[in-house]
Amino acid sequence: MSKFNRMHLIVLDSVGIGAAPDANNFVNAGVPDGASDTLGHISKTVGLNVPNMAKLGLGNIPREQALKTVPAESNPTGYATKLEEVSLGKDTMTGHWEIMGLNITEPFDTFWNGFPEEILTQIEEFSGRKVIREANKPYSGTAVIDDFGPRQMETGELIIYTSADPVLQIAAHEDIIPVEELYRICEFARSITLERPALLGRIIARPYVGEPGNFTRTSNRRDLAVSPFAPTVLDKLNEAGIDTYSVGKISDIFNGEGINHDMGHNKSNSHGVDNLIKAMTSEEFKHGFSFTNLVDFDALYGHRRNPHGYRDCLHEFDERLPEIIAAMKEDDLLMITADHGNDPTYAGTDHTREYIPFLAYSPAFKGSGLIPVGHFADISATIADNFGVEKAMIGESFLDKLV
Repeated sequence: MSKFNRMHLIVLDSVGIGAAPDANNFVNAGVPDGASDTLGHISKTVGLNVPNMAKLGLGNIPREQALKTVPAESNPTGYATKLEEVSLGKDTMTGHWEIMGLNITEPFDTFWNGFPEEILTQIEEFSGRKVIREANKPYSGTAVIDDFGPRQMETGELIIYTSADPVLQIAAHEDIIPVEELYRICEFARSITLERPALLGRIIARPYVGEPGNFTRTSNRRDLAVSPFAPTVLDKLNEAGIDTYSVGKISDIFNGEGINHDMGHNKSNSHGVDNLIKAMTSEEFKHGFSFTNLVDFDALYGHRRNPHGYRDCLHEFDERLPEIIAAMKEDDLLMITADHGNDPTYAGTDHTREYIPFLAYSPAFKGSGLIPVGHFADISATIADNFGVEKAMIGESFLDKLV
């Protein structure tokens, strides 16, 4: 019998809590990540007021840096700690895959100087369309269509760009390059980026509509991912017949592996919370695990180095946390964490190598406080332990600490 009948894991994408011990091995625009601190620097530079997460114990998490996130609670209602990444990467897929129990010893490839000519030429030959070479670099998804959308409307060329993640993105105006054609081109791009020297985590179709100066990306986005290289705890749960719900881009990150209920993409963090609550309150979800990713922190504010927007996004989530808690049943467990850092005050626009926070709450708790500092995969081991399935490659359960 499970200790917790349902477990809900929310990943606040990129909400790191201070440089990891090996952070100086990772570089951001030539600057080692050793001084990065997403939550600490947001709090220091623009202030941070997240009383609901603070109540669970966010401010009680031990920190080496002098910076504080929020005040500590003398009597928190939940358990808290921070977790360290083992895998050799600081991207979204690496973080999520490790949270589900994998150890990624060879990171995915990223292309800070743009994709090699060989890839672009192959895509041109397949599609019969030219690629705009000037867009072939790390780019904001909205800025790249503002800059090159008018040209695409005139020439029908492809807008191919990348980001801090190991992804290749193709933006196309739906009136110029039909969505189905875009999908076929992306499927070809996926087929040629499955091994080094171009092993990419995702190929992303980015359709948009509108006129120059007023372009809007549509909901016809499609992500073509690679499957995890070994079974994750999601797979273990699914094989055991246990419900697994995904909210947001979780299904894309795992290429659908191990997921038997997908709540779809989020239009925003708030929409993602709506979808999570919809799953939690559905009559069908009686037993099992939900896995939610809220990406706005990372996509809209971390990469764009906008600490004010990042802070406001944290405030928005914190204000909705009581609604999530209200949707819990007595024997539910809520876990809140992250997948990497993305310090909006730091050099460059890349992710930052940081510890991630971990908060846990259940109406059934009789205790509270700190649990020992551990590793990302300990979350999956705890989930496996709770539902009586095998853990994945790595991770140690702390289920017995949650009382």
